[in-house]
Amino acid sequence: MKKNRLGSSELYVSEIGLGCMSLGTEEKEAVRLIHEALERGITFLDTADLYDAGRNEEIVGKALKGRRGDVILATKVGNRRIPGKEGWSWDPSKAYIKSAVKESLRRLQTDYIDLYQLHGGTLDDPIDETIEAFEELKREGVIRSYGISSIRPNVIREYAKRSNIVSVMSQYSILDRRPEEEVLPLLAEQGISVIARGPVASGVLAEAGADKTAKGYLDHAPEELVEIRGKLEAFVRPGRSMSQTAIRYSLSHPAVAAAIPGASSVNQLIHNAEASESPDLSIEELEQIRKISRANVYTAHR
Repeated sequence: MKKNRLGSSELYVSEIGLGCMSLGTEEKEAVRLIHEALERGITFLDTADLYDAGRNEEIVGKALKGRRGDVILATKVGNRRIPGKEGWSWDPSKAYIKSAVKESLRRLQTDYIDLYQLHGGTLDDPIDETIEAFEELKREGVIRSYGISSIRPNVIREYAKRSNIVSVMSQYSILDRRPEEEVLPLLAEQGISVIARGPVASGVLAEAGADKTAKGYLDHAPEELVEIRGKLEAFVRPGRSMSQTAIRYSLSHPAVAAAIPGASSVNQLIHNAEASESPDLSIEELEQIRKISRANVYTAHR
C-alpha cells in the first residue's frame, strides 16, 4: 500500500488507515480486525483516550503486542473524565496533557506515541500552554510528532501559525466538502498534512448505505442523499465501488496524506483496503463528482 509522509515529520503513513473507534469492545473480534488491517498493508492506526473510556486504547495495545514497530500509532487527548461527574470535560491544559499521556502509554502498552493529537480545541483555550505541553513531550521522546483533530477553521489557523503541528484530522468526504473552502488550501501551503476522517460519511456512501439516508447527513436532507447516491451509482466505474470511490475522493487533494474509514467487520475492512489498489480519480471524474455533490459552507464553529 502507498505510504505518504505526514507533514514535515519522519512519519510515513499508509494512505488508508484504520479509524479504531468503530472496532467495538469485543476484544477478540477487534484484535482480529487490527491484525487483518496489518496484513492488508494498513499500518496507520488512530484511536483516542475518549473511545469507550479508554478501552479502545487497551484493545489496540493488546493487538499490537510484539508488532509495535510495524505501525504508526496515533491517539488523542483533551477530554477529561472527572470522578463522580457524568460525561467528559474539556481540558487542554499542560498539566492534564502531560498526565493523560502516561495513561495512554499504559493502556497502549508502549513507551512512545507516534502522533499525539489534541482532540478538539477552541480559541478560548490556553493555546500557547497546550503547544508547550506537546513540545515538551516531543523533546522528552514520549511522542514523535503532534497534531490536532478539528473542523474549526479558526482553530486550525491558529495552530498552523503558532505551532509545529504536522497534521490536522478533519472530517472530509463527498458529502462534507467544507475543508475545500479554506482548510485544505491553507494546510497545503503550510506543508501540514490532512488526515481525512469519515470518508464514507457514516456509511451513507457505502454500498449498503441506502438505509442510512433516512436521518439525513449534516445539512443534506434524506431526499437529497437518495438523489446523490443514485447519481453516484450511475457514475461509479466498473471495478470500483461507491465506498472505494468515496475514499479515493478524500485522498484526491494533495494536502491529504491518509483517509481513515472505520470498519466493524473483516469484509468491510478488506473492501476499504482494496481502495488503495484502485487508480486515482481523474480530473474529469473529480469534476463530475463535484457536480453531483455540492460544496458545504461553514455556518458555525469558525
